[in-house]
Amino acid sequence: MSVKIRLKRMGAKKSPFYRVVVANSTASRDGKFIDSIGYYNPLTEPATVNIDEDKALKWLGVGAQPTDVTRALLTKLGIYGRFTEAKATAKAAKEAK
Repeated sequence: MSVKIRLKRMGAKKSPFYRVVVANSTASRDGKFIDSIGYYNPLTEPATVNIDEDKALKWLGVGAQPTDVTRALLTKLGIYGRFTEAKATAKAAKEAK
């Protein structure tokens, strides 16, 4: 079972906002999800992005794959950079042994 971090569309017609959720890759876009880790509202100026860093790092650490848009949001907040740094540090420590 592949797990994805992706956007779930919410809101009314022509005024969407999105929840950032962790879901099985086979689940429908707005269907069942495992965990909600934040939200994204593109209609505000500037766009509002709020993602729980601890939850996001936990799910990335156990192998959840972000979609392209979600990866961009995580990068904008600096969460994805911290994850890749931690991963590189762990790999270097493992190779040093």
